[in-house]
Amino acid sequence: MNESHLKREIGLFTALATVMGTTIGGGVFFKVASVVGVTHSASMTIAAWILGGLITICGGLTTAELAAAIPRTGGAIKYIEYTYGKLPGFLMGWALMLVYYPANMAALSIIFATQFINLFQLTTIWQIPIAIMCAGSLLLINFLGARVGGAFQSITLIFKLIPIVLIVGVGLFSNAHVNVSLFPITAGPHLNYWTAFSGGLLATMFAYDGWINIGNIAGEMKRPEKDLPRAIILGLVLITLIYTLINYVFVKTLPVSQIANNQNTAYEAARLIFGQMGGKLVTIGILVSVYGAINGYTLTGMRVPFAMAEENALPFSKYLKRLSRHTYVPYFAGAAEFVIALLMIFMGSFDTLTDMLVFVMRIFNVMLFIALFILRKREPELQRPYRVPGYPIIPVIAIIGGFFILIVTILTQTGLAVTGLVLTAIGIPVYYYHQTRVKQQK
Repeated sequence: MNESHLKREIGLFTALATVMGTTIGGGVFFKVASVVGVTHSASMTIAAWILGGLITICGGLTTAELAAAIPRTGGAIKYIEYTYGKLPGFLMGWALMLVYYPANMAALSIIFATQFINLFQLTTIWQIPIAIMCAGSLLLINFLGARVGGAFQSITLIFKLIPIVLIVGVGLFSNAHVNVSLFPITAGPHLNYWTAFSGGLLATMFAYDGWINIGNIAGEMKRPEKDLPRAIILGLVLITLIYTLINYVFVKTLPVSQIANNQNTAYEAARLIFGQMGGKLVTIGILVSVYGAINGYTLTGMRVPFAMAEENALPFSKYLKRLSRHTYVPYFAGAAEFVIALLMIFMGSFDTLTDMLVFVMRIFNVMLFIALFILRKREPELQRPYRVPGYPIIPVIAIIGGFFILIVTILTQTGLAVTGLVLTAIGIPVYYYHQTRVKQQK
């Protein structure tokens, strides 16, 4: 694909900030409630976060080889297309573009608006206007160019880590309000061990979602073959450490009965650690964290339809591949993503859509992990600046972890999984219709 008009301005720190900024959103504060709600055990909760991180790191180590060997804007879509062909690549792009990115932008904007209203004690009538202004302001920031959007991502990452560092740093050394034993790893009373553990692990995996989006800006990175795998690996290791430590602080500060399904866990824990001002500190931290996560989805999301349009793979490709004259940003693609997100903000049903597409994304993730073996055998001469360590054990762990998530989702949320597959499959007739039109025009 032709990337000659994209400016290569993004360095390692911005790439690292995008990995961490997109992944560390509301999940670092909210997901502990879901995990404990399933496990009802402090030891199993921490074990689930650690194993979830290790599985994700194995996936990151595996995908990093593909990212370094195929450093193209479009990221995972291009890796899938390169390995399996045009249609699978299109379907992944279709799922990302139509629901995944807009739904995440919409959901996080609503979370931002909700926390903003709580902080300043506004009425709920302001929720939708604030959510729209939140998403719209970040779109405008990213219209100023990849350098501005990337720099903003780096800044928000620094600020969002401040409350996390304070909670972890002070909370680890403060007097424990709850006696926590990490071993043996047990489930809560009257719960099946493996049902509780698989449910807890599945809940953590949603919090680790988002890191793979870094590949979308490979074409704008100064040294993608070196910096891309470094950003993925270092980012995931740091995220795993952050998630494990902050969740340990939560379970040593509050009893599991108070954490389970309680979305105010972070506020209540911070209030015990810091006093009344601690709750406000966490709310500000959540605002910055969520705002940075939306920026990450905005920054990387608009590059997906742009990359597909460069290949003339979409209807209206001639518009979606347009770049702004001075900042070289795919402004039409960004506007299209924003309009879809705007509709989802008004609909309010985007949470279900996001869950469905997360399941679908897991399918493509497993395909990515398997692609490593396919390309190693099919193209041994392919230049690989980075090779996954521990081959083939690390990729096999990533594949097993991916299949585990898919199986658990199918067994526990069958209707959701089927609906997600159907929405993605709608892309098949769209693909063939557009390909027929392209041939007729030629």
